[in-house]
Amino acid sequence: MALGNHSAITEFILLGLSADPHVQALLFVLFLVIYLLTLMGNLTMLLVIRTDSHLHTPMYFFLSHLSFLDLCYSSVTVPKLLENLLSQKKTISVGGCLAQVFFVFDAGGTEACLLSVMAYDRYVAICHSLHYGQVMTNQVCMRLVCSSWGLSFLDALINILPAMNLDFCKDQSIPHYSCELPSLFPLSCSDVSTSLTVLLCSSLLHGFGTCLLIVFSYALIVSTTLSMSHSSGRGKAFSTCSSHLSAIILFYGSISLRYLMPTSGSPLELIMSVQYSVVPPLVNPLIYSLKNKEVKAAVRRTFRNYLQYTLPKDRR
Repeated sequence: MALGNHSAITEFILLGLSADPHVQALLFVLFLVIYLLTLMGNLTMLLVIRTDSHLHTPMYFFLSHLSFLDLCYSSVTVPKLLENLLSQKKTISVGGCLAQVFFVFDAGGTEACLLSVMAYDRYVAICHSLHYGQVMTNQVCMRLVCSSWGLSFLDALINILPAMNLDFCKDQSIPHYSCELPSLFPLSCSDVSTSLTVLLCSSLLHGFGTCLLIVFSYALIVSTTLSMSHSSGRGKAFSTCSSHLSAIILFYGSISLRYLMPTSGSPLELIMSVQYSVVPPLVNPLIYSLKNKEVKAAVRRTFRNYLQYTLPKDRR
C-alpha cells in the first residue's frame, strides 16, 4: 500500500476526549481498567470454551470467535488512546491512521457477520431442533466463520483503497480519539465523492444486510416459539436467545447512532464512538456469562480444576 500521495501531511493530531490534563489522567485510569477487564473477560471466555467439553457446541464455537474478535476490536483503538492520554504529542502517522481505519472496518464488519451467523444458529436450534446436528456440522460452522472474516476483510479493503488515494493538505487535527473514515473526509483536499459512495454502498450491503438476516431469523424464531403449546418450552427458547439479543441491540444500536450522526467532533459523537468501540467488547463476556447457566457452570468447573492442579496437595 503506497502512501506517496500523502506528502503534504505526514501525520494527524488526535484531539482526544479532553484537553484538561487532570481529566486526561482520570480518563487514562478509567480506560486502562476497562481495557484490562476486556482482556480478562474475553480471555476467560476463550479459556473456558476451549477447556470445557460441555461447551464444544456450535453456539459456543461462534461465541469463542466473538470473544477473540472483541479482543482484536478493542486493541485496535484503546492502546493508542491510552498512549495519547499520557503523551504531550498526540499524533498518529497517516499510514497508521489508515491502518487503524482498515482494522476498525474489518473487526466491526466481522462482528456484524458473526452476530448474524449466531442468529441463524439460534434459528436452526429452535425451529429445526431435530435436525440441528445435521445442519450445524463442524464443516458448516467453520465455513460460516471463515466467510464472516473473508467478507469483512474485502469490505474493509474496498473502503480503504479509495481513501489511500486522498491527499490530506488541510487541518491536521482530528476531533476524535481514533481514526474513523468519516473524520478523514473533511481533512482532504481531494474529491471524496468516490470514498463516500463506497462507504455508503458497503454500509448498506454489509450493515443492513447482516441486520436483515438477524431480523428475519428472529422473526421465524418468535413465530415458532409462540406456536409452542407449553409455556416452559417458550420460556426456554426465549432464554437461549436473550443473551444474543442483548449483544445485538448493544452493537447495532450504538454503531447506528454513531454513523447516522454528522461528523462534528461534538461530545455526543465521542460518547457514541466510545459506546460502540469500547463498551461491547467489555460487556459481551458479562452478557453471555451472567445470563447463561451453562457458561456459569463451566466457569466454576474450570476454576475448580485450575485450583486442584495449582494448590499444594496438603492444602486441598
